[in-house]
Amino acid sequence: MDTRTKFLYLMHPKEFKREKAGTGRLAHLCLANSEIHVGVGFDDHAAVQRLINDSSYFPVLVYPGATARNLSKGDLVASDLGERRLLVLLLDATWIGSRKMLRVSPSLQRLPRVMFNAGAPSRFVIKQQPQIGCLSTLEATHELLAALERSGLDQYPDQAQLLALFERMQDFQIRCAADPARSGYRHQPYGKPEDRVLATGRRRARRSMYLPTPS
Repeated sequence: MDTRTKFLYLMHPKEFKREKAGTGRLAHLCLANSEIHVGVGFDDHAAVQRLINDSSYFPVLVYPGATARNLSKGDLVASDLGERRLLVLLLDATWIGSRKMLRVSPSLQRLPRVMFNAGAPSRFVIKQQPQIGCLSTLEATHELLAALERSGLDQYPDQAQLLALFERMQDFQIRCAADPARSGYRHQPYGKPEDRVLATGRRRARRSMYLPTPS
């Protein structure tokens, strides 16, 4: 898929090593104009620093906060970019992992932040999200592209493409889990996301790294 926006996925090493369903990598493979880099701190990462300091780009970090511009509300428009192209950085990690990545990377802390309102709850069947509103990296990419199109910043003609891939990936994982010859998989059905009880305590307190803080 071609996009006007350049997507830069910064993947935590745990996502790279442990995840069977790495949705950040799937999103990267779908987008021709994207890169993926693995690490925790990125201040000394030559490729990342080259991109965020390139004067032809307008870099933004997808991360909620009081100063974040809400793309769903049109807080970022073409005139804000001038002649520059939008460079979107996404932290592909758990909430705790993303906070550490940001804490040890002052150059990322200085970037303007953006967020969005999700159009639908997470469609993740094979993994329970810690809180309503939390999304996988692939779902976040889908929501970002939809918001960017509404703002006139990009085009997203086939809005079923990423979500269809997400569904096929999960179907594959479910078939693997049902195969008794495969070790390392759970051998019981997955429940529907809407039927699950949200985690409590510390996990419940985590916020999505992509969405506004719930009121």
